Amino acid sequence: MDLTTGRTIAQHLAHHRFRSASVVKILIATDYLERHRGAIPARDGALLTPMLRGSDDDAATALWKRGGQGEIVRRMARRIGLSETSPPPAAKPGFWGYTAISAADIALVYRYLLKRAEPRVRDFVLGNLRQAWRCASDGFDQYFGIPRAVPRPWAIKQGWSGYGSVPPVRCARAKAASYRIGPVTMGREPVDFGRPVLHTTGMISDRLIMVVLTLQPSGASFTKSAERVTKLARDLYLSVT
Repeated sequence: MDLTTGRTIAQHLAHHRFRSASVVKILIATDYLERHRGAIPARDGALLTPMLRGSDDDAATALWKRGGQGEIVRRMARRIGLSETSPPPAAKPGFWGYTAISAADIALVYRYLLKRAEPRVRDFVLGNLRQAWRCASDGFDQYFGIPRAVPRPWAIKQGWSGYGSVPPVRCARAKAASYRIGPVTMGREPVDFGRPVLHTTGMISDRLIMVVLTLQPSGASFTKSAERVTKLARDLYLSVT
């Protein structure tokens, strides 16, 4: 999406729904900030910052529970106008990574942050995403896709699920668990919860929004998946610039 015009300049299956993995953490943070006025308490800042910069799962779980779990997604969908985003299945209310999203909806989230959100919300969320750590809190290298394919400046939120809890190259202590279930129907088309997903999303120079959501082959390695997503992001960027 071109932010100067609001026009979508390249798309493929933009309305197909995927499980969000950690991309939903943008909604968790935005919802928290819009419900809490004034200065952010230190204990909450200690959750929000690593959740956005390092994709910290423990921080996301704490904020997810405090915010009402799926109600976070419902509130944000109503506020932003997300028609393809919905909470996790009723049987998995605590699994924030099973939120359903589409590329079109996530592009709207970034546009909302830049154009419609209060400055304090915009600056906090995008400011942290501009400082995303190379090594996520769970030890995975999250500089695939946009960070490796596109020149700075950018603000990114990545997502991955289905690769286990131990990264192929350990950057930090891994803590996250891995959950695997089969496809689940969520009112409309089925959302695949079985195969690995790898997503790269973000803003590039406050001019472009790029959202690449991918469902990877069963048994795919994180390294090979990251290579595919990085090449796709690079090809997409070169095709529109």
